[in-house]
Amino acid sequence: MPYVRFLNAVAKARRPSPIRQLTELLQKSPPTMISMATGMPNAEQFPFHEASFTLKDGNKVHISPSEMKNCLQYQATPGLPELRSWLKTMQKTIHNPPTWDLSGRPEQMDLMITTGSQHGMATVCDMLVTHGDKVLTANPLYSGTIAIMKPLGAKFIDIKTDAHGIIPEHLSEVMSAWPDKEQPHHSDSVNIPKLLYCVPNGDNPTGAGLTYERKAKIYAIARRYNLLILEDDPYYFLQFNKPRGRSFLSMDVDGRVLRFDSFSKMLSAGIRVGFVTGPKALLEKVNYNLQASVLHTSAVSQMIVYKLLEHWGLEEFLRHTEEVSDFYQGRKDVLLAAANEHLQGLAEWHEPSGGMFFWLKLLGIKDSHDLIMNKAREKEVLFVPGSAFTAHKDEKSQYVRACYSLATDEQMFEGMRRLAELIKEHQGKL
Repeated sequence: MPYVRFLNAVAKARRPSPIRQLTELLQKSPPTMISMATGMPNAEQFPFHEASFTLKDGNKVHISPSEMKNCLQYQATPGLPELRSWLKTMQKTIHNPPTWDLSGRPEQMDLMITTGSQHGMATVCDMLVTHGDKVLTANPLYSGTIAIMKPLGAKFIDIKTDAHGIIPEHLSEVMSAWPDKEQPHHSDSVNIPKLLYCVPNGDNPTGAGLTYERKAKIYAIARRYNLLILEDDPYYFLQFNKPRGRSFLSMDVDGRVLRFDSFSKMLSAGIRVGFVTGPKALLEKVNYNLQASVLHTSAVSQMIVYKLLEHWGLEEFLRHTEEVSDFYQGRKDVLLAAANEHLQGLAEWHEPSGGMFFWLKLLGIKDSHDLIMNKAREKEVLFVPGSAFTAHKDEKSQYVRACYSLATDEQMFEGMRRLAELIKEHQGKL
């Protein structure tokens, strides 16, 4: 699949860093290699020697002196080789991308470590989005994505959603305004959308999840109109319906999916390790971008993650993800019960299918911003107004987002009671 159409001028102009290439070459060199090429500091001068981390079950994960010496040093931009290898095995086991292993041919897919999945998304958008580009998204839209794309000059095209996420029929209807494929010298060619951004599971803010049937229809539309799919899936392991739904990556026969994963919800939000999986040709451009910016994600963080995953193995990691998913499902059930008790007739909602968020439509309120940002604070309860999740200037929203990850049972019931009180007070003033 050719990718020139999708790259912006900055991405096309980027070239590999000779110094960064030497770093990767040195990793693969035999121990007899004499190198006076790279500008690496002497790790013997670093004060750290080794480290141990105690897990909640009492087991320890140990970083030996040689491993510590290695991860304190500059690393190749794509990430620690041992962690990348582990993650590639996981992606092949869970998602089995059709174009990864093609008999007798070079691998078409690759994987890179990023400083959290949002860092990966920001890097990819920097190379794909040109000012004025139309990007297909749901509305409401994750506020972090708005913050990434809007300054780049993206023009958001809203695709209708419901309790199951993006509605494929509306996506098809929107795209029918353009020819099936980009046509040379066609007057509308430069305006054809080329990117579809999607949070397929546990959407932030709505909690919605796409069914397999919808994903298949959306992928077919992407093939018809030559779209790249940005599959932003940090809540993949927080799906409440089992078995977990298939990913866009798992059905990608063309190489038109860039998938973003994160350890923030499973292992640690502060450790800042995520990874992007997709076509080698595009990840090569991601590599060049990172070579010119962060060089690589913290190798110490990568080593901590790797040592834990090595200790657990894939089976134990997946067991851990089930425990985390069960925890958040229990939290969701409590908030749902609290809403049913206090907000009947005052708000509308659908039950989240995954993630950490509850999306409420407040009845009789045209815009929730003042109610949530000012009056709710006076009652000592915090939510996020729906206006935070719209990319369009001055668009009003009668929605609010509640997060059920941290609040106790008692706090969720009391929070819903206070919200109900606010809505009633507002309705009484109409």
